[in-house]
Amino acid sequence: MDTNMATVITNNKLKDPRCIDCFRRSYVRLFKKYKVQEHNQNLFLEKFNQIVEDSQNLSSPEIQRELSKTFCDLIGINDPFFEEKQESNKVALDIFNKWYPIVFAESDSFTTTLRLAIAGNIMDYGASDYFDIDSVIIKVLHAEFAIDHSCLLKDKIEEASNILYLGDNAGEIVFDKLFIEANMSDKVTYVVKGGAVLNDVTLKDAEEVGMKEVAQVITNGYDAPSTVLEKCSPEFIEHYNNADLIISKGQGNLEGLINQNDNRLFFLLMVKCDVIAELLNVEKGSFIVLNGGESFEK
Repeated sequence: MDTNMATVITNNKLKDPRCIDCFRRSYVRLFKKYKVQEHNQNLFLEKFNQIVEDSQNLSSPEIQRELSKTFCDLIGINDPFFEEKQESNKVALDIFNKWYPIVFAESDSFTTTLRLAIAGNIMDYGASDYFDIDSVIIKVLHAEFAIDHSCLLKDKIEEASNILYLGDNAGEIVFDKLFIEANMSDKVTYVVKGGAVLNDVTLKDAEEVGMKEVAQVITNGYDAPSTVLEKCSPEFIEHYNNADLIISKGQGNLEGLINQNDNRLFFLLMVKCDVIAELLNVEKGSFIVLNGGESFEK
């Protein structure tokens, strides 16, 4: 492994100045969506700067949690991406209905459903206000993964009796459901966030897409766009410790768990930013299946 990258992974909680710039742009988009008055915009940006200054020991997802709560309190809403999440779930369910008979007609649907689950990771309003899920599906179905531990993942799924699956975004959860049903149904606990943050999955999203049909559903007990073990609920930690295999979706969960050096962990994601691309030494836009005990080598 590259020495510089090792230093970043070991010593950095993945808080990069570019992350702060990305957060700021996301709230500018929300200003426009909610027609936030200039006075309140300025008030929020003052609080934004103070939160960043006071959060030197927090990771990027933890900072995003504080910013999200501050924004919601300021404009008086609980879930600023509510409409986007509903639309994402609807779009994804339509695609699910198209792919379901195709997938279950295959003798071995692992590769197709894995790639669809990773394609679903593009449905991220925290990273962008536009994405084309259909074009991403076409791309990921034929792409060479920049890091590909999928054969090892398949073996681990077959061996495991207790799988913990860490969800990421609304819409994306539908593709997770297909992957679970085709390959590991009846032995999965699917994890959603403890409250609304960005467009991350919550219990409401799990209910809307019928995740309980294929998995037990719990929350991690914390409303950050990540899995921050020291902040999660005792119930979640018990599931985490007892799992034979942990499937972690998306960049946010990667940020929270990348330092664990745990061979039970598999990170499934599309690399959407330069910070994560540099961290993993891959190109932005790459598709990744990475085992957390494999020293982050390609």
